[in-house]
Amino acid sequence: MIPARAARDRRTPPLPVRRPRTVSMTTRDGVRLDADIHEPDAAGPFPVLLMRQPYGRAIASTVVYAHPAWYAAHGYIVVIQDVRGCGTSEGDFRLFEHEAEDGADAVAWAAGLPGSTGAVGMYGFSYQGNAQLLALAGGSPALKALCPAMVGWDMHGDWAYEGGAFRLADNLGWGIQMAAEAARRRHDFIAHQALYAASRALPLDEELPTHPRVLRGYARYTHYDDWLGTPLPCAYWDAISPRTALEGRQVDVPMLHIGGWFDQMLTGTLAAFRDISARTEAPQRLIVGPWCHLPWGRRAGTVDFGPEAARSIDREQLAWFDRFLKGIADAEAPAVELFDLCAGCWRSFDAVPDPEPAALHISSTGLAAATTEDGVLAERPGIASADRIVHDPWRPVPTVGGHASGLGGMRDRADVDQRADVACYTSEPLSAPVLLAGTVVLELTVEADAPSFDVSAVLSEVEPDGRALNLTQGHARVEEGAPTRPLRIPMRALCATVPAGSRLRLSLAGACFPAFPVNPGTGAEPAETRLVDCRTITLAFHAAGTRLLVPLIRPA
Repeated sequence: MIPARAARDRRTPPLPVRRPRTVSMTTRDGVRLDADIHEPDAAGPFPVLLMRQPYGRAIASTVVYAHPAWYAAHGYIVVIQDVRGCGTSEGDFRLFEHEAEDGADAVAWAAGLPGSTGAVGMYGFSYQGNAQLLALAGGSPALKALCPAMVGWDMHGDWAYEGGAFRLADNLGWGIQMAAEAARRRHDFIAHQALYAASRALPLDEELPTHPRVLRGYARYTHYDDWLGTPLPCAYWDAISPRTALEGRQVDVPMLHIGGWFDQMLTGTLAAFRDISARTEAPQRLIVGPWCHLPWGRRAGTVDFGPEAARSIDREQLAWFDRFLKGIADAEAPAVELFDLCAGCWRSFDAVPDPEPAALHISSTGLAAATTEDGVLAERPGIASADRIVHDPWRPVPTVGGHASGLGGMRDRADVDQRADVACYTSEPLSAPVLLAGTVVLELTVEADAPSFDVSAVLSEVEPDGRALNLTQGHARVEEGAPTRPLRIPMRALCATVPAGSRLRLSLAGACFPAFPVNPGTGAEPAETRLVDCRTITLAFHAAGTRLLVPLIRPA
């Protein structure tokens, strides 16, 4: 029997597509915005799919999506628009500041295009995902369906910072990219060349590691200084966050939310889905695959997750738009589909899993950092031990896999776990498979000899051959306080059936560089931290009061 989606594809042969044309519109305050239109070479009318992006409309997010012509061939007028101050559009680009009003204007304009049915859907990931939610906040009755992927619901905590720590590698790379695009648009060839070179080898070893010379020199071209210099939640972040923009607004639009376990905006994608689902009757769906920010395929990091991981998000979006923009019924799909990182398959849920957590406890003989064989992770508390590590800024613990650096995804971190500045706590081999689905939280009792310090926590599956594959992680930057204190470190959500014979391991360290800046131990802000001022920090992890809360789903 042919699956419903495949049957529909065979029933509807692709339409011929016209050559794209460039069309302009004017915003309410008189700014010209340019767009490329891809449309069927056939009798309409057709619904409109709109994407608004800052990288030059010719790219059209084809790093993860099919070309706009593919959607046009399936009966849509596809509009790819340069946001204000980008590409060839007029105006000054200010990160997210105009996307609500401009987005609403663009939706209304697109609905009135010749050959349009008047119904508009939007798609896109990252910036383009946030642009969808902000356009919804701007208000337009023509907006009938959205597919926001990998979004920052709260821009401070979901995108720029994590656990109070600046996301250095991601922010630095994106800040340089946005500066280079602005320099290119202004024909500043010297700036563009310098920024392009910096993007190929991030300048992480300068005297001010978070504030390299190339960005200080071309600060006018990027938002980076605003983000680096605004470390706490405040009105600045509220002004550009979809969470705030949609507060008190109608959200009765069907949305297909798309995320990746190793995407840096996973927490934002999950929060947007939860918050919107709780206050709307409009259908909401969530798909989370084993993907980094890009690409979306069967591999993430060094692990091949199998053919089921290579899911076609383009076909999922087409089915969503067909349903809500054309009224074409499709087989009923689950509200939540999560990829199981260990089993290599998709699991369906009615909502994001939130089971009562099971507590795991750490213990050791005090040598959990000296050897990976000493520290224990178990259901019952062990002896009231303490493990000390020395964080040395000369050789900080490196980022391996995860979501917050260029070499993300799932990777073997066994070599890093053998370092003497990483404390490891490992369970006995599992006697039966265990499904973990939901959010992980670490409650940690830690002691430090510095006013400020970081804690990096990673939960891994240790396979029988010794490979330690990261499943989820969390990070916390701790400012001044008592030398010994309890911490609550939220770790990222996961879905993984850890097989029998494998073990679980919690790894604790004082750094995760370059995902996050090295903490100088002085309490200085990231923008003011000099490499020469970074000090050695001793951390002690106490078993008493420490629990790892895991989302264990027990068999019915």
